[in-house]
Amino acid sequence: MRSHRPEVPTAPSAASNRVSVGVVGGGIGGLSAALSLLQAGFDVQVYEQAPMLGEVGAGLQVSPNAARVLHRLGLADELARTGVPPLAWHQRRWDDGRTLLRTPLAESLQAAFGFPQYQIHRADLLAALADALPANRVHLDHQLTDLADRGDHVQATFANGAHAEIEVLVGADGIHSVVRKVLFGPQEPHFTGCVAYRGLVPADRLADLELEVTAQLWMGPGRHFIHYFVRDRRLLCFVAIVEQDTWTRESWTDRGHLADAQAAFAGWHPQVRAILAAADDSFLTALFDRPPLERWSAGRVTLLGDACHPMLPFMAQGAAQAIEDGATLTACLTQAGPDVPGALRRYERLRRPRTARLQALSAANKTRLHLPDGPQQQARDAQLASGSTDWSVGTVAWIYEHDPAVLDLTHAPS
Repeated sequence: MRSHRPEVPTAPSAASNRVSVGVVGGGIGGLSAALSLLQAGFDVQVYEQAPMLGEVGAGLQVSPNAARVLHRLGLADELARTGVPPLAWHQRRWDDGRTLLRTPLAESLQAAFGFPQYQIHRADLLAALADALPANRVHLDHQLTDLADRGDHVQATFANGAHAEIEVLVGADGIHSVVRKVLFGPQEPHFTGCVAYRGLVPADRLADLELEVTAQLWMGPGRHFIHYFVRDRRLLCFVAIVEQDTWTRESWTDRGHLADAQAAFAGWHPQVRAILAAADDSFLTALFDRPPLERWSAGRVTLLGDACHPMLPFMAQGAAQAIEDGATLTACLTQAGPDVPGALRRYERLRRPRTARLQALSAANKTRLHLPDGPQQQARDAQLASGSTDWSVGTVAWIYEHDPAVLDLTHAPS
């Protein structure tokens, strides 16, 4: 049985809105927005271009700000069943494994912010969201090709010949968003000079390492390595980030060659090398971002998640910010009544400063995580030891304590 959803400060009465909303994109951001809107009484349809729902990648961090939203959507039991609350965030040196900073999580985060942090397989979170939506509201094999705002509704056209008329259209279709391109023209994303090898290892293969239930980050020159448990501790997720100058493949994600990842981390601590040696395969993903967009919305159409604010994963906030987007969008549409364009402008004003700040912090962390050994690295390590960096709980309280359903511009970061 799904857990009871606590009241949201801006929650509408049940079924009070029959405004029709089309969400383009069936990823974590799109489905969480759809579920939020549906539970608020909106008539929601999701259009996903793929023939089946799926997530590229392995694990993700559901921080308390995202958990707050997901609990309210009734997913607390599913998160507790498949997610793994980490005991600590453990940051270590690449070669000798020396602890640079160990930040307690688990009970500390629950006490400070009211919600836990979970480490979860992306597919498990997506499945939980999909299971919470009626199947007849998710339309697969619907690739958007065009849209037109007719003033009182939006017409959407799909590659399979289908058409839809909805009162609000939300582009949650990722960094290569068709919705964004139609609204604001083509703009190629920026290759950040990093690629990520992502994979999963059965935990029993690593039993001799006696790994703690922590999220471990290993920092070294030009690269870093993260690992943590998912799926009730039965799998270990790893992400190996490596700098490279160019990306020439046609696709932004591809099957990775483990030998390349192992070569990139040769000479690193034996624990890192043992995890890579135990893996069967990996996905190689090029990391792209964009500068903050000046606008997210036009008329009855808006954007959400990576479609408008793609960010490097170095603050572990990409999925969390997309989840927040959906909660704020729901609250804005609920309060606005018939003024849909006004609601979308308000949503954008509330969300853009926060996501832009996180985009900038994520980009800056690339440099700090990959410093070559020397004076700058030593200064970074001293700063870590002092607990004054963006990696300590106290300095990220503004992220974790945020309630995206409370519509207050005075608390938007500048």
